[in-house]
Amino acid sequence: MIPPIARRFVAGESAAAALEHARECNDRDLKVILNLLGEHYTDPVDADDAAREYATLLEDLAGTGLDACVSVKPSQIGLDVSEARFRDNLGTIIDRADEHDRFVWIDMEDHTTTDATLDAFEEFVTARGGGMGVCLQANLKRTREDVERLADVPGKIRLVKGAYDEPATVAYKSKERVDEVYGQLLDYAFEHYDDGIAVGSHDPVMIDRARELHDEHGTPFEIQMLMGVREDAQAELAREYDVWQYAPYGTQWFSYFSRRAMESRKNALFALRAVLGR
Repeated sequence: MIPPIARRFVAGESAAAALEHARECNDRDLKVILNLLGEHYTDPVDADDAAREYATLLEDLAGTGLDACVSVKPSQIGLDVSEARFRDNLGTIIDRADEHDRFVWIDMEDHTTTDATLDAFEEFVTARGGGMGVCLQANLKRTREDVERLADVPGKIRLVKGAYDEPATVAYKSKERVDEVYGQLLDYAFEHYDDGIAVGSHDPVMIDRARELHDEHGTPFEIQMLMGVREDAQAELAREYDVWQYAPYGTQWFSYFSRRAMESRKNALFALRAVLGR
């Protein structure tokens, strides 16, 4: 049911479609992070349903041989209900991931969720001894302290610039300042982290910087990019590095596609050409 214009950014409405997309990506040497669309559930039934769907997805991945993992949003699995609900559902997902030896990422949402997200991550990843990662956003003024805090914790961090419109009291607002801080965070992480760093960026400047830092420090790293964005670059980089494509799927594709199409001029022009049939 997804129109062709949106299929660039969404791997389908069903888990089966998402797994087929992962298989096609693997054939092109791209690894895949699967994310079920949906967020900010205030009904505990919705949050529990999402957690069960992730658990089922991890079961479906077992035995496929696919190079794929999952990434979950805290508000999707209960954080807007209660912190306890979020932790219970995250534990369910992690237990299933443990059974099938699969990695679990925790996405980061707006700044009001940061403490609850990092506290849960630190607790679960320490108990698990790794096998998890969490996203940190360079635009938040607090993130340098968070990166330092997690340096000795098992697991990975995904560094992104940040997509939420945060208040100036907690976030850097200029692109130049965010770019500067992102580079500084890369410098610190490559020097102090042992378990790996995910460079969540489409910015060639930051990717080149990460490559140089890897050559200097030997720190393992991977590159993560969104499905539908710079896919030629993804394929090219995958010839030399681990590249993971973040591929969302599910019935709530329209709102996700709308955000992707409007968040950059290049994506908006692509969408316009598709609408006009050119």
